Amino acid sequence: MRVVTANVNGIRAAARRGGLDWLAESGADVITLQEVRAGAQVLRETLEASGLRGWHVADDAGALAGRAGVAVLSLRPIHSWRTEIGEAFHGQGRWLEAEVEVEGSGAGRLTVVSTYVHTGQAGTPRQDEKHAFLEAVTSRMAAWTAAGARVVLTGDLNVAHTDSDLKNWKGNRGKAGCLDSERGYLTAWRDVHGWRDVHRDLHGPGPGPHTWWSWRGKAFDTDAGWRIDYQWASPSLAPHARTASVGRAPSYAQRWSDHAPVVVDYDLAAPLEATAANG
Repeated sequence: MRVVTANVNGIRAAARRGGLDWLAESGADVITLQEVRAGAQVLRETLEASGLRGWHVADDAGALAGRAGVAVLSLRPIHSWRTEIGEAFHGQGRWLEAEVEVEGSGAGRLTVVSTYVHTGQAGTPRQDEKHAFLEAVTSRMAAWTAAGARVVLTGDLNVAHTDSDLKNWKGNRGKAGCLDSERGYLTAWRDVHGWRDVHRDLHGPGPGPHTWWSWRGKAFDTDAGWRIDYQWASPSLAPHARTASVGRAPSYAQRWSDHAPVVVDYDLAAPLEATAANG
């Protein structure tokens, strides 16, 4: 099963720039989207006008028009989904978990999460809200670990886990996205709850590969980026991750978002000991 996650920076803008065609041709079985910035009807109309017509769709646009919005697209049926990660975040369009059917006799289902964590701002209530959201996500992940569930948590976390995950780490010390308090949540996902950052595991040590670059200046051309888009796999799923890559555009002119997709292949039929990302 190939899972692709992408912050589209607006579904209509991504469609105009060719992003949905890229996703349709990626070989994905499941696609997760962040910053959709459109309601359910517009999302489905935009998908139907692209190479993604006919896919099963679950989405949460959130209450504020033109802000946030997450979605899960699947070639196979989506049996159920939920958007609740805590009462404080109701209606924000930042969390969607979907039960997706897995191809193959007896393969069962996989829980796929699309999440969009807001940027935050150090020393402000907005940063406190970001910490509270990461705390809620951590609690959900801990419950899945305890249940032995197969889950992949994907999306734009707006946190560079280590200095290897952004080029200008010295200049961003003490700023949102690089705070020790934020990074600590991701470290706990790995070291306390047993989840794996499968992109990092399969790629090996950094720097990079980055997944976000500012539209301004020469950030893209000089690879002055951040790795803030992830696929985190639960302990029962992580050993089945086989390959991971970033769909970086060949040139600035060919970009269709300020983010690049993260692509991971999972071999859900393989014996546990034969897989690559055991950690």
